[in-house]
Amino acid sequence: MGKTEWQLFYGKFIKANGYRVVLRGLVATLEIAVFGLLIGIFIGTLIAVIKVMPKYKRLPRILSAVCDVYVGFFRGTPMVVQLLIGWFVILPAFHLQLDSVAVAVIVFGLNSGAYISEIMRGGINSVDPGQLEAARAVGLPYHTSMLRVVVPQAVKNILPTLGNEFITLIKETSVVSFIAVVDVTKAFRQIGDSNYSYIIPYLMLALTYLILVIGISRLVKLMERRLAKNERH
Repeated sequence: MGKTEWQLFYGKFIKANGYRVVLRGLVATLEIAVFGLLIGIFIGTLIAVIKVMPKYKRLPRILSAVCDVYVGFFRGTPMVVQLLIGWFVILPAFHLQLDSVAVAVIVFGLNSGAYISEIMRGGINSVDPGQLEAARAVGLPYHTSMLRVVVPQAVKNILPTLGNEFITLIKETSVVSFIAVVDVTKAFRQIGDSNYSYIIPYLMLALTYLILVIGISRLVKLMERRLAKNERH
């Protein structure tokens, strides 16, 4: 790696406005990861509540079996395969008109929901059962007791794990270029493709992901400290 590589990178990144493509790619990466995580939290919480429901009646058993199939599929197949199925199979089959970023958000959300469901279920099981019993004793329905009493306490317990899931989503966005999304990985690759010099672009790509991961880790730790402080007060 010498002066020539830096000159090529500088020429494309600064003089040719390559940084604008990188910024747009970074925005796409964050959009996919953030909205995917939010969808995953919603789906994962719903599945976790279904999985811990008493199975005395037929409906909870059927819903639990459906959730098992869902979780099994999304945990048992690679993310890139799910993206390809969504983009090249589901959209044409149902004649849907969605851009590639929207498809990536949906697929990442569905995938994340499968993993967060197990994380959330563990968090729910870590809450004192007396909390649910107390909520039911004052007349709250089961679903209201779970969503307003148990789940908020479970989220506090699993916050570090949710942070790790977000970091995983950030890093996994590197495969969205398979469905024509220009994320930060694709943006730096385009800079390398323009002059066939990949050393600096890929080092900068690695540094970008590292900064994102460190920033998210710091944010999660800050949230943990604030939650711990609130509990003490």
